[in-house]
Amino acid sequence: MDKFTNSAWFMRIVAFALAALLFISINFEMESDKKSLGLSTAPEISTETIENVPVEVYYDRENLVISGVPETVDVTLKGAKSLLINAKNQRGFKVYVDLSDPEISMGNRTVTFKISDLNEKLVATIDPEYAEVNVQERVTKDFKVEAEYNTSLLEDGYTAGQPTVSPQTVKITGAKDAIEQISYVKANLEISKGLNETVNGKATVKALDRDLNKLDVTIEPASVAVSLKVSIPSKTVSIAPKQTGKAKDGIRIKSISVDPAEVTLFGSESNLEKISQLKLPVNISKIDGDTELELDLTKPESVQKMSLGKAKVKIRTEKVDVDQETEDPVDDEEVVQEPAEDDEPEEKPVEEDEPAAIESKTFNNVEIEPVGIQEGQDAKLESDATSITLQGEADELKNITKDDINLTVDLSNLDEGTHDVDVAVNAPAGLDWELGSKTISVSITPKDEET
Repeated sequence: MDKFTNSAWFMRIVAFALAALLFISINFEMESDKKSLGLSTAPEISTETIENVPVEVYYDRENLVISGVPETVDVTLKGAKSLLINAKNQRGFKVYVDLSDPEISMGNRTVTFKISDLNEKLVATIDPEYAEVNVQERVTKDFKVEAEYNTSLLEDGYTAGQPTVSPQTVKITGAKDAIEQISYVKANLEISKGLNETVNGKATVKALDRDLNKLDVTIEPASVAVSLKVSIPSKTVSIAPKQTGKAKDGIRIKSISVDPAEVTLFGSESNLEKISQLKLPVNISKIDGDTELELDLTKPESVQKMSLGKAKVKIRTEKVDVDQETEDPVDDEEVVQEPAEDDEPEEKPVEEDEPAAIESKTFNNVEIEPVGIQEGQDAKLESDATSITLQGEADELKNITKDDINLTVDLSNLDEGTHDVDVAVNAPAGLDWELGSKTISVSITPKDEET
């Protein structure tokens, strides 16, 4: 062993190993020194654009209003790729405009976007670089709200009142010049269908200038409650039974009453004015005694709706001798005042100061129908018919028959006893008329008494 360690080869091997270790050690230290001195290999440089970066504005929010600052900008970053990736993912930086100077003056100005909290090894470019902003005094003012709606949606016959708003006033805050431009403060009630009933809803408030452009202001509250009352004119008229057909032999119709005696019609005022009562045809041809019926009411075409669709009809009868019935001296058909020599309806000569086209036509024995008799009562009319003379133009009178005329007496709310009751007339419009008897005597008795 000693011989080997003392040999020249051993010494050579040891020397080579030591030299190799020394070389490795020196190179390692040099690399460390280069890194510490920034002499390492240059990293890869990249560029990255980050879009829609929010912009913060620093200013006195209690007293100022700033306009013209965009909500977002685009930021292009340049630097080491690893730093770019981190900046893009973390979004730790901020873009802002600084208008916090307490001595700032009102009006327009150009401001530069700034960036903070960005790694110092990254270079940032902001697009746009500048912004044209307007600095205004912050003003708050009370305004009255006016509600509106689409009036074309109001259905035929219906009317709408003035919409009411709650609260009636709102506070509007904004730049002084914007507040001064406010001409209207509107709350539009959104309606998607035809209006035929009262509407209650919420409406968003908008501030508009004189050209109806929406202004950029803050409104408190942003919405209000709106109530729009929608109604339809109504009129209550009596239901007038109208006999149709001919009574059976030996049967005389004593009275016809309707329950309820009135119906409410709904429609435009102009159409309702033309209606004084609602006729209810009652066919008496099959009646052979006291009868109760339920009949449909026919809605006039000129009205929108009725409060009732049906009504109960009570028919009171009495038996009479057939011979007595045929001896009735008054013809039940239409008659007119006649000249002595022919059967044509009398046409009365007009006075010299009246228009020549005005004529008259008389119908005798027009039946008077009692309506509205109360439950438990019976009624006896002193006379159940009278004459009526119509006056009008010849063309209007020519086609009018007795069936076009309806005479009634309203017995509702009458106590037992004898009463003089006015005769109501329902005749074609546009004609003047005169009754032979304007009132008739009616005797109201308990139902179980002989009448």
